[in-house]
Amino acid sequence: MTRITSNRRRAAGAVAALTLILAACGGDDAADAPADAPADEPATEAPAEEPAAEEPAAEEPADEVEVTQDGGILAAVQARGTLNCGVSGAAVAFSYTQADGSMEGIDADYCRAVAAAVLGDADAVEFTSLTAAERFTAVQTGAVDVLMRNSTWTQSRDTEVGMDFGPTTYYDGQQLMARAANGFSASSSVDEIDGAIVCTNAGTTTETNISELAQTLGITIDLQTFEDYDQVTEAFIAGTCDVITTDGSGLVGRKAAQEPEGEEWVIFPATPISKEPLGPVYAQNDSQWADAVNWVVYATLIADEYGVTSANADAALAGEFGPEMIRLMGGEGELQSVMGLSADAFYNVITQVGSYQEIWDANLTPVGLVREGSANALWTDGGLMYAPPAR
Repeated sequence: MTRITSNRRRAAGAVAALTLILAACGGDDAADAPADAPADEPATEAPAEEPAAEEPAAEEPADEVEVTQDGGILAAVQARGTLNCGVSGAAVAFSYTQADGSMEGIDADYCRAVAAAVLGDADAVEFTSLTAAERFTAVQTGAVDVLMRNSTWTQSRDTEVGMDFGPTTYYDGQQLMARAANGFSASSSVDEIDGAIVCTNAGTTTETNISELAQTLGITIDLQTFEDYDQVTEAFIAGTCDVITTDGSGLVGRKAAQEPEGEEWVIFPATPISKEPLGPVYAQNDSQWADAVNWVVYATLIADEYGVTSANADAALAGEFGPEMIRLMGGEGELQSVMGLSADAFYNVITQVGSYQEIWDANLTPVGLVREGSANALWTDGGLMYAPPAR
């Protein structure tokens, strides 16, 4: 049975099974990078006639550079035989831990897609659940090979924090959620929360966004923050918070999984208050690994453009969808081999995990997230999803 088939069966009962919930995408301050050790200096000058005494010190850094150049993350993952992928583990529809311990969601499936491309096996993944405070340190220290944890691409994270970001897999935006019984509706505006107790995650872009917006609008809010979004939602249910805020997708998941019977939770404003492009994150300055991860995402989008799915990938390889799909599926003119991958790397992605639309349908449709008309639609349908050509 293929991976996409089992995903579809789980999707039918996904909302009822969601007992864990979405963590906010906002991030943390950069962890201090380890300082470079100073070079040792000889206590005395070596005599001119004994140059050999200095040779070991000169050779050692050259050996280290050679190892670094030859052993990037791709080589390490292939040698290990398992992909270490960082996720939330509590993010409805993105990465959430099932009762049997398995990990499901769009982020989890992109972990599997990378494993399918790099190792030939979508199940060769070791998932590591990380809090917002832990996630970037895990990348910096090499504890995970790639982070798929609904993390927003920002200027500071791309530079100061020292991360590299892959293609966006989900375009999100921050919204707010409150109770209809308190006078809020889907058409409410942000200035209506003046005087309200607003709760969100600590140390995230979400916290910064709502604070800055309140200041801009000239309204006063009592902002209370919690370590994780489970605590935020629990406080909302208990009545401690009037309003909670995070990415819109996260609020949709929370509402689907936790709205008490007899209550109506409403999400507003209609237009999100921020831009939250979410996608893979990996260590800086490893272009071979970046290429592998990036083209996994692109492969799912290109397949989506052509209408290629796990069910007809063989027809694509046989030429029914044209030369670009032949190349992408590993046929004549393929470029995967020069990337350090097998020729059929992206064939494995599509057959074992699925196209972008299949991944969406398996994980996001069950909680009520609609792709049509959103930024996540293909560029041909008015959205922002666009991949470079496979040639």
